[in-house]
Amino acid sequence: MKLRTYLIYAVIFLAVIVAVAFHIANFEVREVTAYPTEINRLSIAIGKNWEETKQLSSAKIENDQPFEYSVIDNEGNLLIYTNDRISTSVSSATTNYDVIRDITNENGDVVGKLLVHNDYKEKQTARNHKTATIVAEILFAMLVVSSLYFLYLKKRVVDPFNKMQDFAAEVAAGNLDAPLKMDRGNVFGAFTGAFDIMRDELRASKLREAEAVNARKELVAQLSHDIKTPVTSIKAMADVMELSAKNEEEKNTIRNINAKADQIDSLVSNLFHATLEELEHLEVKLGEVTSIDIAHFISEADYKKKCGAFTIEDAVVQADPLRLNQVINNIFSNSYKYADTKMTVRSSVEKGIDNARFLLIEIADQGGGVPEEELEMIFGKFKRGSNASGKDGTGLGLYISRYLMEKMGGEITCSNKDGGLCVALRLRLL
Repeated sequence: MKLRTYLIYAVIFLAVIVAVAFHIANFEVREVTAYPTEINRLSIAIGKNWEETKQLSSAKIENDQPFEYSVIDNEGNLLIYTNDRISTSVSSATTNYDVIRDITNENGDVVGKLLVHNDYKEKQTARNHKTATIVAEILFAMLVVSSLYFLYLKKRVVDPFNKMQDFAAEVAAGNLDAPLKMDRGNVFGAFTGAFDIMRDELRASKLREAEAVNARKELVAQLSHDIKTPVTSIKAMADVMELSAKNEEEKNTIRNINAKADQIDSLVSNLFHATLEELEHLEVKLGEVTSIDIAHFISEADYKKKCGAFTIEDAVVQADPLRLNQVINNIFSNSYKYADTKMTVRSSVEKGIDNARFLLIEIADQGGGVPEEELEMIFGKFKRGSNASGKDGTGLGLYISRYLMEKMGGEITCSNKDGGLCVALRLRLL
């Protein structure tokens, strides 16, 4: 039961109390109080003393009777009365159900009227007020009892149920570490322990599942690593066989074997590094890398000699030599695969937003680039541009490259420039 519902209930209950009490307090009863003997005696006494009484006019007298009364003459003039709140005319006496008696003198003539006030209404009103008070007290006591019962239900049923509901929402959201804190004495006490056991089991199951997933990833990483060894051997044997080939046809066949081995090596490397990144094992060890080192990495990566002469600005940058070499190799490998055109390498020093200085290295080809709307998308995991149709690849190279560059405090971006794709590397200067 919500608090708003209870407040509406309480208001309605109080309104009923007021309505019942008002009805009882204003219940009208028309009943005449009977004092026949006293009324007769008073009527006779006034008749005997009529000559004195008729000399009076609206005189309030002391009352020695058990009832209130007034006396009027035949013309309706008020002679005497005992109380301000009683009838002083025949019409008002009739309305109030008062006793009306004729007053006769000693000669037996009717000389006036005795109006005896009917006091039952006052007495009944007093009783009604008392009854209304009792009923109101009873109803108020019922309201108090029901309120206490409501608070009991709220504390022992509604609040525990809401806690269980919140707990279920936490479990559904994947938060399995927070225990169900609840008084075991509530009506759901029997379920509290069971729910907490369920949470513990779900958490244990989730941990076991995570361990199994990590184990599978580690297996994939291990197999990827193991595959690279025989691939390297195949490449080495292919190089030897090419040297001893007898004709051009054999050389072309061996070159194809070597190219396929390179392709397998690239795919396995991407899979290996992606798996390690998911396992958070793709380590980056920052150190100092010089412009000479960077030029050497570029020359090694450009084994097809697509680049002409280039120079790298004299600088020392913050990077991991192994990971930077991996990024540069990936850029050249992608250019060979998707463009296979001449390439250019440019470098400069620029300032960043936080006044940090960066070495900018731009590696560009002339392969037509990629659509503008795909420039950011190609950095996503397993994402490839529309120009990759029919080309082997996993869509992991640029994803891993961006991950490594960010780990080194740098940045990698792509843009279309001079009829081709330009990859820009920004490395923080030391």
